[in-house]
Amino acid sequence: MAAENSQNSNVPKYLRKVELTQENKQLIATLPCDTFWQPLTIHQYNGFWHTTKQLQGILNSQKHFIARDSDIIIVTLPKSGTTWLKALAYAILNRKIHYPNPNLHKNQCHPHPLVTANPHDLVPFLDINLYIHKNIPDLCSFPSPRLFASHMPYISLPESVKQSTCKIVYLCRNPKDMFTSLWHFIRKLLPQAQEPRSVEESFERFCEGRSACGPFWDHILGYHKQSLERPNKVMFLTYEELKSEPVRVLKDLAEFIGHGFTEEEESGNVINDIMKLCSFENLSNLEVNKTGKLLTGEENNIYFRRGDIGDGENFLTFDMIEKLNAITQEKLGLHGVNF
Repeated sequence: MAAENSQNSNVPKYLRKVELTQENKQLIATLPCDTFWQPLTIHQYNGFWHTTKQLQGILNSQKHFIARDSDIIIVTLPKSGTTWLKALAYAILNRKIHYPNPNLHKNQCHPHPLVTANPHDLVPFLDINLYIHKNIPDLCSFPSPRLFASHMPYISLPESVKQSTCKIVYLCRNPKDMFTSLWHFIRKLLPQAQEPRSVEESFERFCEGRSACGPFWDHILGYHKQSLERPNKVMFLTYEELKSEPVRVLKDLAEFIGHGFTEEEESGNVINDIMKLCSFENLSNLEVNKTGKLLTGEENNIYFRRGDIGDGENFLTFDMIEKLNAITQEKLGLHGVNF
């Protein structure tokens, strides 16, 4: 106990109260940090900013997660359509067991899991669910194909993920809409007595790259580059194409993860049934997502706001839009990434 207290004296007070391994505390204490997004503190690691708990999840998963070749990992920046993509991937993978339209499958005794559970509970994050605790989870018993998610930048993924032939599906979103959704999301996480940071201040931090998993442009480019070099390994999608061409993207997604639709399924209603089951309108109006909580304790309803394209144009000022458009063009447009 004396040795532990001695070690704790070398780390900041705010880290002593967080459930971190001693080794991770020592490392995180040496990293640049920013307390702007209180009550969350973010730390810079491998050039990207992460909350304290997520960073522990990254460090633990780097050490302990062993990828299988059959694994499928969904990767996004926060507020880029993660909930929707999780639901779609889960429905595709499990459609033989849980038909997406129970009214057409009388032998299905139980409701579809997406009707009774939030997509975030069905498809857990490696870095903000499974590996954030001191105790390392045993994932060996998970049946294949295992479906996980992550917000990690490519550089920080466990080596077993990079070296295996597991599939990575990456989804990004127009930064204007992403920031708008992120700002409203953080407001909901704040204690009632705490005033949120102003939109203007938060926007400046976002443009500097100092936000969850930012800089957003480096996060996006990391996966875009890999999708060009290893197209059989990394699938690169935008939220906007998923919204505008859902049938095409759903078919491509199913094919990419090795569960393509049969001719019979394509000629039937399976694809439309999956899209309807996983639609924003359906998921947001389910009782579990209006009143339930995640296994981690957050209210399910905070993950459903609008899901619209162009929401940022209605929320940000003209000058903000011009600035973010310029950054996006400079950092992403020149590399062929457009929204």
